[in-house]
Amino acid sequence: MLQSEIRRLATQYPVVRMTGPRQSGKTTLCKTAFPDYTYINLEALSIREFATRVPKGFLAHYGTQLILDEIQRAAELPSYIQPLVDKTEASGQFILTASQQLTLTNTINQSLAGRTALLTLLPLSFNELYDTSPAILKLYCLRIS
Repeated sequence: MLQSEIRRLATQYPVVRMTGPRQSGKTTLCKTAFPDYTYINLEALSIREFATRVPKGFLAHYGTQLILDEIQRAAELPSYIQPLVDKTEASGQFILTASQQLTLTNTINQSLAGRTALLTLLPLSFNELYDTSPAILKLYCLRIS
């Protein structure tokens, strides 16, 4: 199941990044897999302003074990996350979600190279939407690179 896979990756990497189109289930999956993590939605203007204007203060305020949803809204944040994950070297510090964006991918690849597991969540096909078997969950969306 996807929850167990994302949890497994979080035991091996300090950062897990999940990309995919809007409304594909990224947020729900992350919140379900990591119920004890602090969830932060960077779509919220006040939160986003805090993260972009004072990124060190933002990260100091929230600490680790964070789900940072829509990280592309604060695209410089991964550059501030990198020294934090290097300092502690602990696994599962940050879960990042994003809609697929090339500029964000480049930023994360440069800032967090070797520190990140990548999952890509794909939308369900028309046939999958009408298939109610549990086996379909195994097929739903996973590409690890």
